Amino acid sequence: MNFLSSNLNPSFRVISLHIKNSPSWKRCLSTGSYCSNQKCEPGKTVLFDFHKSQGGKMVDFAGWCMPVLYDSLAISASHKHTRTNASIFDVSHMLQTKIYGKDKTAFIESLVVADVKSMKENCGGLSVFLNEEGGIMDDVIINTTHEDYLYVVSNAGCSEKIKAHLQEQLQDWKDKDVSLEHIDNGLIALQGPAAAGVLSTGMDDVDLTTVSFMQNRVTELFGVAGCRITRCGYTGEDGFEISIPRDRTVELTEKLLQHDLVELAGLGARDSLRLEAGMCLYGNDIDETTTPVEASLTWTIAKSRRRERNFPGAEKILQQIKDKPSRRRIGLVVNGGIARQGAVVEDAQGNEIGHVTSGCPSPSSGENIAMAYLPRLKCKIGTEVNVRVRKRLLKAKVSRMPFVPAQYYFAK
Repeated sequence: MNFLSSNLNPSFRVISLHIKNSPSWKRCLSTGSYCSNQKCEPGKTVLFDFHKSQGGKMVDFAGWCMPVLYDSLAISASHKHTRTNASIFDVSHMLQTKIYGKDKTAFIESLVVADVKSMKENCGGLSVFLNEEGGIMDDVIINTTHEDYLYVVSNAGCSEKIKAHLQEQLQDWKDKDVSLEHIDNGLIALQGPAAAGVLSTGMDDVDLTTVSFMQNRVTELFGVAGCRITRCGYTGEDGFEISIPRDRTVELTEKLLQHDLVELAGLGARDSLRLEAGMCLYGNDIDETTTPVEASLTWTIAKSRRRERNFPGAEKILQQIKDKPSRRRIGLVVNGGIARQGAVVEDAQGNEIGHVTSGCPSPSSGENIAMAYLPRLKCKIGTEVNVRVRKRLLKAKVSRMPFVPAQYYFAK
């Protein structure tokens, strides 16, 4: 998204990193439908027509018609371009919410594990919405602002669930000062080592060398006023998510694309980039049956919140932190083939011990990488396991994540 910033539909899988050259690139979706020549229901982002004019190959997922790649670059090339230059991703389908009122911080803290009250102005962080059993309802970026609201971004695939959850919980706060607004701004992510340099050419009032990872500013960008830039993303690279007034989103995207170092990128590259970065995809790697501790997201649970013990599912989660969970999300490097979602992981005796939740070839390293949930005693780095892919048994080793080093920027 954001980390955990724009999550793909759980059915999304990249079958070929050179899918552009395949006679049927639509095979990159396991259950999604090709929608270049058909009406996509129910949603089109503000950039839909722009994508098609730029040669975007559109697919229907999570209720939105989105580009999986463009004519200009195959998925592997787009992935590598993001790692070396900068790419624009459309994430306008994500849920953007403003939370107002003097009780806004207490309200959001009643639903997540973040210590929002201790965040400095114009700062943010990754957190998770939890159900009462400690299961992850969604991952979310929560930002404080210098204005009178919190700016919250969560996943498109969970938007209706989270909207309903917020409204339901708000009923218990009727006597408090808190209100919600879901906004329909455009939202794009400019990701890659050239991102800051490109943005700097279009603003006068913000010095990006002073803006660290997970900090945000409101500015005029390339003549478009009212843009909120947040230094974050879903690739592991330095980059920004930019919330833009809806009626000027196409204009700003076109201006960014005029830069020689900037290309458009779709869901295919986004999925392989986030997997290299060790980031979860909601519905694949995390869901309501997994806790933050099992998902290796214990670091999102602020120490102050652990002491307060007042977040949903706190007793179960705190007990897992103390006793260690019975299973945990880990990284795998797989030899001899690609292990995709659902592949069975076995121990040396042939016993089933887990399943792959995400997997693809890594364009950066050339290795086949994956994530899986394994029993705690099998999670040590270097542990050898086998992965069953169709009728083949592939050797794999538990690996550190991220698979490529993160390049987040922190001001000195």
